[in-house]
Amino acid sequence: MQQQLASAQQRIEEQLLSALASLKLADQRLADAMQYGLLNGGKRLRPFLAYATAEALGGEWQQADVAACALEMVHSYSLVHDDLPAMDDDDLRRGKPTCHVAFDEATAILAGDGLLTAAFEVLAGAPTSDPQRLTLIRLLAQSAGGAGMVAGQAIDLNHVGKSMTLAELENMHRHKTGALILAAVEMGAYSVSATLDDKIAAALRTYAEAIGLAFQVQDDILDIESDTETLGKAQGADVALNKPTYPALLGLDGAKQKARELVEQAQQALGALPGDSSTLAALAQYIIERDH
Repeated sequence: MQQQLASAQQRIEEQLLSALASLKLADQRLADAMQYGLLNGGKRLRPFLAYATAEALGGEWQQADVAACALEMVHSYSLVHDDLPAMDDDDLRRGKPTCHVAFDEATAILAGDGLLTAAFEVLAGAPTSDPQRLTLIRLLAQSAGGAGMVAGQAIDLNHVGKSMTLAELENMHRHKTGALILAAVEMGAYSVSATLDDKIAAALRTYAEAIGLAFQVQDDILDIESDTETLGKAQGADVALNKPTYPALLGLDGAKQKARELVEQAQQALGALPGDSSTLAALAQYIIERDH
């Protein structure tokens, strides 16, 4: 899995550099901040999911390149904005100063805006059929906006210092983290085919929703068990902000059991796919074994 992830990371870095170069960015400081927010490391999990899903449906990685770029641009924009003083107020991201620290708050806001809009510019030029291109744009817009990731962040900010039930916590993370993970899987699939069999679409959704929650459960566990150097961001930040977390609701052992159950659910769903889904299965396991 580490070798496959490394290959995907190298591929998406090259694709992102090419995509940035193709944009007609009219201000150098803005361009520098956008590149800083986009290319300062990261697991590149969402592009990898798009690649692995394309593979599981019998396609090639190159078919998902544009979707992978757009997904990572949106993910990076969300991190730049989440780190802002008005949001999570973080000074570290991926082991480096956050964008607003490295530049300034206004530039970071604009860099995030630039990355978000660039994602749709990139998708608009995808070398696919018109129906596929429109589907990719719709999936990313729905997952990133008020029906998905943005709603999740709003729910999160509205519950700092407040109690949450397990159902409320899962609803928040299905939007904040899970929506873009689901989009990565679905966009990988629609990069290969303009239509999906209902059984395959349902299996992909089950897989994506399970690993999306598992990812967040593991993040909550790492916030307790890991350290700042390994995480690349401040350890214990969620506890310090009194944020609702899975360990807080389930206990640390209960949270780990929850993560294992979600991975098992995800892997069982893969039996419905026609291609090689071994990479998706291994990725589900990696999500709860990672240390950052």
